[in-house]
Order: sequence, then C-alpha cells, then structure tokens
Amino acid sequence: MNTLNTDIAIIGGGLVGASLALALRPLIEKTGCKVSLFESQPPQADGALPATQPSFDARASALSWGTRLIYEQLGLWQPLSPQTYPITHIHVSERQRLGTTHLSAADQQTEALGYVVTNQWMGQTLWCALRQDSRVDIQAPAQIEQIQWADPQQAILKGQVAGQPVQVSARLVVLVDGGRSGLKQQLGIADQVYDYQQNALVTNLRSTCSAQGWAYERFVPQGAMALLPLQDTQRGLVWTGPSEQMQRLAQLDDEAFLHACQQSFGSRSGQFLQVGRRDLYPLKKVIAQEQVRRNLVLLGNAAHYLHPVAGQGYNLAIRGVMSLADWLLSQAQQQGCDFHPGELASLQAWLDTRLADQQAVIGASHHLIDGFSRPGPLLSRIRGLGLLGLNNLPRVKNLLAKKAMGV
Repeated sequence: MNTLNTDIAIIGGGLVGASLALALRPLIEKTGCKVSLFESQPPQADGALPATQPSFDARASALSWGTRLIYEQLGLWQPLSPQTYPITHIHVSERQRLGTTHLSAADQQTEALGYVVTNQWMGQTLWCALRQDSRVDIQAPAQIEQIQWADPQQAILKGQVAGQPVQVSARLVVLVDGGRSGLKQQLGIADQVYDYQQNALVTNLRSTCSAQGWAYERFVPQGAMALLPLQDTQRGLVWTGPSEQMQRLAQLDDEAFLHACQQSFGSRSGQFLQVGRRDLYPLKKVIAQEQVRRNLVLLGNAAHYLHPVAGQGYNLAIRGVMSLADWLLSQAQQQGCDFHPGELASLQAWLDTRLADQQAVIGASHHLIDGFSRPGPLLSRIRGLGLLGLNNLPRVKNLLAKKAMGV
C-alpha cells in the first residue's frame, strides 16, 4: 500500500473543492503547508475535468458581485469572465398580480448585480488554473473510501489513487464531495432535512428578444421560475414546482413545453422559440448537524444545500471557502510553529463566524419559497402589495439588492 502525508486533504474536486484548493495557495506559499486534492474523475489532456464530473453539468450558476470580488482576489476572474453574462436588472413578479419589484445595477453604482456562467465553463477554468500551479498536489483519479482517527493530531484516509491502494495521513480533512457524501454518512454526521416535495426543472431557452442583462424571478402557483441571461437570445431557466408537475413538464414534447412555459412566464422576455435538454433535480433543504469536528470541516453541499429560488447556494459556499482559507492563514501567522489546521477549538471559532451568514441566507430562501407557495387570494394580494411597496421603500430595496449581490 502506498502512503502519503499531507497537511490538508480536500476530498472532492468539483467547483467548491477546486475553489478551496486555489484559495489555499497563499497559505501554502507562506507556511509550506502541503495541500492535496483528491478527485474521482481523471483530468483530460488540457487539465480540465470531463463533463461527467457531477458538478460540471449543464446547469448555469448565478454568481453574485461578492463572488466576483473573491474570484478577482484569487486571480481567476480574468480567465473566467469571457463566458460570464452580467445581470444588470432583476425583475421580481407574481403571476396574475400587479405587484413587481425591479433591482438595477445602476442604482447600486456597479456594472452588474451578478453574473451567469455555465458550470462546465467554470469547472474548466478552475481546473486549468490548478493544473498550471504546482503548489497544490492533485491526486486523480482517486477514491477515498474511509476516514479514521489514529490519534488527535491527524486523520487517516484509506482508498485508491490511480487504481492502487493508498493510505493518507492528513492534519485536516475538508469534505466537499457533494450533498450525497458517502463519507459524511460513514462518519455518522446526521442532516437536518426539509423535503419541499418539489423538483427543479433546468434547461436553456432561446427567445425572440436579446437578454440584455435582465434576470427574472417569477412566482407562479405552487412554484417559481427563474430566467437568467445567457448569450444573445439564450436564457437559462430554473422552474421549480411540485415533483409530479415538473415530471409531466419534462416529458412534454418541445412545442408543448414552450407553450406551457410561455403561459406561466408571460411575454416579458419575448416569445420562446427553442428549448434544450431538460433535467430534473429534487429539492430539499439540507443542513449538516456537524460542520466541524477535530481535523474535519464540511463545505459546500456537504455542509448545506438550499432551495435555488434566490440563486444564493453557490455564493454562500464560496464565501465559506474564502473565509476558511483566510482563517487558516491568519491562525498560521499568529501561531507560527504551533499552528495545527485541524485544531477543534480553532475550527469551531471559525464556524461561529459563519453561522450568521448561513442562517440568514438559508432562512431567507426557505421563507421566500414557503411564502409564495401558500395558496389563497388574501395571501396573494398581500404578496402583491409587498412587491409594490418595495419600490416605494428605497432603503429596504437597497438592502435587498446588497443581499443579492453578496456584499
């Protein structure tokens, strides 16, 4: 059996894991700390992971302005930006109600409220940056099958790298292997789960009108439709609703689906002409009851997964990534030779700094979808008045825009 010693082992090389590895480069440079990234998919010849990597699917992600600032700090925004599409306006409405709210980048004196980027492009960009930087030790294809604690100072990982058995000693393990993490289950870390009994239908559309930076959040009976700007007349659609309804929509032929989409969304974005492949994803709110243990941290979907109605899940994860990287660097600078990245008291203190942000974003997303999915004419009128009222309360609307921007 091959053996490997590392300081920080990142389990999972998807979007969050790759971002963490890149965010830890200052720690590596200033302390000599060794960071190893374990990913189950073998990289392609150009250094990128194949499209079969689960988080590099056909979906697009909405990056907040705050996430752009983080990627700028990491030197990643310039290579990422050629295929990012700015969101300059956000229009929020409810079907068959007059109340609407409009947020604009001009009101915030920025060029954009956020950006839309396909997960495939983002994954390719992150992995090309990793392959061009020798500071991160990449182990792929790798499958970590077991985590044990031999002593309080380190964890022992067992699995395979390139088909050969391996045992890894690590002072800190970061689990970023997704919401269905088998290692998390093996460690007995329970989840708090709220099942919305909904699916998200994700696809791309082409319409008669150019997107021109407009994003729409439209609440419809029992669900919501988010329409995101892509290139020219293309849009990314995330349509959430009861599972059976979404399954029926996914099975319609293209013409019938476009008609159903037009009926629910309306004509604000022109006439829908073409639809791409439709994928369904079950929707749950999932929060790990333990996000840190001695020598262990959970990040990304392994730590928390939320309803996509506000498009904030990935942005919340990236703020966690940058916060952890900054925290470890500051601890290393303060403690010098005594620095241990997996020390429980330090990890718990870091988590305490993150809980307010997590609870605010997860709570807002949950209450938003819950509030707009409740039937009844009185509630619907109240929601409409609320949306209208926001336009007459500039301070409240400005606060809402800041939250959406992640700043």
